[in-house]
Amino acid sequence: MKIKFKNSNHLDDDILWSNVKMGDEKAFSHLFEKHYAHLIRYGNSLSPLKDKVQDCVQEVFTDIWIYRESISESIVVKAYLLSSVRKRIARHQERDRFFGKTTSIDTIEFLLDFSIEHDLIADETTANKVFNLNKLLNELPSRQKEALYLRYHQGLSVDEIASTLDVNYQSANNLLYRAVLNLRKDWKDIILLFLAVTTSLL
Repeated sequence: MKIKFKNSNHLDDDILWSNVKMGDEKAFSHLFEKHYAHLIRYGNSLSPLKDKVQDCVQEVFTDIWIYRESISESIVVKAYLLSSVRKRIARHQERDRFFGKTTSIDTIEFLLDFSIEHDLIADETTANKVFNLNKLLNELPSRQKEALYLRYHQGLSVDEIASTLDVNYQSANNLLYRAVLNLRKDWKDIILLFLAVTTSLL
């Protein structure tokens, strides 16, 4: 049975996905509206070419509609979409002469800078700490920074991060562990502050 739609931001991904697989165009539109903005933001973190990022995101949704019957129903929709956009951008980069050399999905750079807003901060002392936190986060290796982004900004589990980055569970877990270790090495209070502010962003 197909569902009736109200606010697409509050619709359950599994229900939307099930309806899309049944050919429900309205469910497909709601899925697009719900995820388009954060997929564009993620895509822009992987490529400076905004027009191509938009093309990649739209191609992902086009393929979903065309091949909807053959795509598995038992997926985590958000992780699947993020992974699909990442792979699509990597393929575009491989084909694009602008990049000179081929770019594999393993070497794709995460370009987004972390920027925790100061209006979340209650006092000047904490604001200075957050400034340093942003600096440390943005100095992390690209893959570690991307893993943290997927975990704390996109709310993915370690399994889902592994799927998105096309690595195994242990590799994804290691990326997160090393990122936290690097932060803790530079500032012993960083972890508690990081967890506090990122939780408020979810």
